[in-house]
Amino acid sequence: MNLSKKDIEEKIKNQIALEFNCSPADFDKTENLITVARLHEKRRKFSDKPFFLQMATFGKSTVISADESIHPWLNEWVKGKQGIWLFEQHNYYELECELRKHGYKMALTHHMFMPVPELIEIKTDLNIKWLEQKDIAPFYGNENFPNAICDKFKPERPDVLCLVAMDGDKIMGMAGCSADTPELWQIGIDVLPEYRGKRVAKTLVTLLRNETFRRGAIPYYGTSLSNLASWKTALDCGFRPLWVEAETQPDRI
Repeated sequence: MNLSKKDIEEKIKNQIALEFNCSPADFDKTENLITVARLHEKRRKFSDKPFFLQMATFGKSTVISADESIHPWLNEWVKGKQGIWLFEQHNYYELECELRKHGYKMALTHHMFMPVPELIEIKTDLNIKWLEQKDIAPFYGNENFPNAICDKFKPERPDVLCLVAMDGDKIMGMAGCSADTPELWQIGIDVLPEYRGKRVAKTLVTLLRNETFRRGAIPYYGTSLSNLASWKTALDCGFRPLWVEAETQPDRI
């Protein structure tokens, strides 16, 4: 796949825009935007119904897609606020208090990374084993790999490719990617505690991102604010921060 940095950024922004019921250009404006939550057929299928509220920023404005019942409050909440600061704790607290009145609370905040377009050369003496989609099924339910693969096969965003580093018959670590859309494959990584600090994560994620490009898809990566080890892996493997997104979940969970 021969894409420029601009091409990759535009493709990702287009995808997020259709999920947030807005135009890609809305993320580059100075004013925040509130839209009606909907389920687009080409979305990344993380839920089978619209999130009560989700919000995203690419570093300028924030777009909030939400149930119409909370729109009047949101319109007042965003007034005078710069989009990037809506994700700060003092603003989150205000949002959380209002969400509880509707039976919801904030869930995860995802710090998302795009890849640099170049393949990254990496040499390793690790014993690497590649797993195609048909080879992944035996690993479902294994608690050692919650980030590398899904908890079960999910046809709406299937795990399509994995690779593992082996220490004899023991798996040191696993990296996998799910086809969240046909064009965007999300990479996850798990390394067993006793093998951390040995460049296992860097090697596996780099090899997987390169192979994803070769197969005609765009690899992307996400982590949480405080997972510094995961941030370091992303940066070491040719990923760069691009956007932040967050969503709600029912308060009873």
